[in-house]
Amino acid sequence: MTRPAIVDTSRLSARRGSRATPKGRVADPAALAEVRALLGDAPRRADLLIEHLHRIQDACGCLPAPHLVALAQELKLATTEVYEVATFYHHFDVVKEGEARPPTVTVRVCETLSCRMAGAPALLSALERLGLKDVRVAGVPCVGRCDRAPVAVVGRNPVDHASVESVASAVRERRTEAPPAQAVDLDAYLRGGGYRTLVDCTTGKRTAESAIAELESSSLRGLGGAGFPAGRKWKIVRAEPAPRLMAVNIDEGEPGTFKDRHYLERDPHRFLEGMLIAAWAVGVDAIYVYLRDEYAACRALLEREIAALERDPPCALPPIHLRRGAGAYICGEESAMIESIEGKRGMPRLRPPYVAQVGLFGRPTLEHNMETLYWVRDILEKGAAWFAGHGRRGRKGLRSFSVSGRVRRPGVHLAPAGITVRELVDEFCGGMQDGHELYAYLPGGASGGILPASLADVPLDFDTLQPHGSFIGSAAVIVLSQHDRARDAALNLMRFFADESCGQCTPCRVGTAKAVMLMERPHWDTALLGELSQAMADASICGLGQAAPNPLACVVKYFPHELEG
Repeated sequence: MTRPAIVDTSRLSARRGSRATPKGRVADPAALAEVRALLGDAPRRADLLIEHLHRIQDACGCLPAPHLVALAQELKLATTEVYEVATFYHHFDVVKEGEARPPTVTVRVCETLSCRMAGAPALLSALERLGLKDVRVAGVPCVGRCDRAPVAVVGRNPVDHASVESVASAVRERRTEAPPAQAVDLDAYLRGGGYRTLVDCTTGKRTAESAIAELESSSLRGLGGAGFPAGRKWKIVRAEPAPRLMAVNIDEGEPGTFKDRHYLERDPHRFLEGMLIAAWAVGVDAIYVYLRDEYAACRALLEREIAALERDPPCALPPIHLRRGAGAYICGEESAMIESIEGKRGMPRLRPPYVAQVGLFGRPTLEHNMETLYWVRDILEKGAAWFAGHGRRGRKGLRSFSVSGRVRRPGVHLAPAGITVRELVDEFCGGMQDGHELYAYLPGGASGGILPASLADVPLDFDTLQPHGSFIGSAAVIVLSQHDRARDAALNLMRFFADESCGQCTPCRVGTAKAVMLMERPHWDTALLGELSQAMADASICGLGQAAPNPLACVVKYFPHELEG
């Protein structure tokens, strides 16, 4: 959804928009006409570059080189700038002159750990051998449906618990669009008392100071993985000079994580109300929601429900911009996400300055994970004591665990903070699958390390797992059994990191690739891998390179028997 920006993006940098026409190639008239028709009356702003690339990709099935030149001319950007952005993201297919366009349908089979454990390699091989007409079959990183493994995505349509037959059927019938999510709509949300808390805030029945204090008392922390206290973040950004902006991170790319999708597909307005309350408390002028491209059904749902909310708002609303990711795990990192929202490659920024001070378009920015905002309404309505009253072993609050792997009932399970993985599996997941015993587990997705069953009684919460070389992160729990090997899991995850490295810093770009090479050998050189891991952890710019060695380090520490002989 497009509306005027509150910041003059034309002055963001001298290199953007400084010429009447861009240097370089002259646009083909036919391509220029097609691009202009596709863009319609959408603003020609540099920060909308990725949105415009999506329009072309959706219409043409790829990004033909003449269209990139034409788009550069329309946006008054250098062709190289458009090209480098288009080639950075996995979901864009750049086709050079003389190259054939890709097949009309792409089938993407998830290859990351949970799907691999459920038989994804065999599914991928079988689909490749099937030779479906005008179909491209590709292995891809996690698509955020780990509880329904193995998963294949036909076009934009996810096929859960996929088989050769179900995927082939979807291809034959051209079922390439995601079915709509059956969620609580605006009317139903209002009937249940929705937006009353927001109205209380905006009409003076609550003050921003009291709302921030309530959030601080609740012990709500950032649920995207960082765990920074939410109330304190509001206070910090509120103290910065206006105009202030807000960025909501729903680029849920951490393997094993699907909680944000789960809540969005069921009750999007609970999140939207929390988002608007946060915007009111901090005093932001505009909100940017960044949603991963794999969540096509969620995008359609949010577009519909935000439009309904704007048609009949309960109070004055700040502009809400929904931005579409393009397949880049790194954009889950807050500063990389901000770069992507600005229409650039998703490369993390050096800190300081922090995004709370210099974020979107150079303005102070409140950045939040979607689930953090999901709990704001309940905390303000029920009180901080209600949220903080949940928990075990002295921990406070609730945690949404995305559980996959060898359990009977994978899915999102809402459980008290401080619960152990043994309790989580037994009380919420129906125990282990038949014939499987708990052997190991990932408490925080791909980057959170791998712990043995002997540590299954350690509380799953912020700050409890670090002494064991792990962390809770986004609470993505992947459960392994005696039929799995931790070293195979670590190799799968390192391949993921190598594929998803943005390439900006050498320790991560080269380190992940070297680690894959060393881990593929029958015998691990643990000393060399240790040196490499330390260099990556010490010198990488962002958390991807810093945390990538965690799984291999855990294998060396806790599963040395897998490396013998």
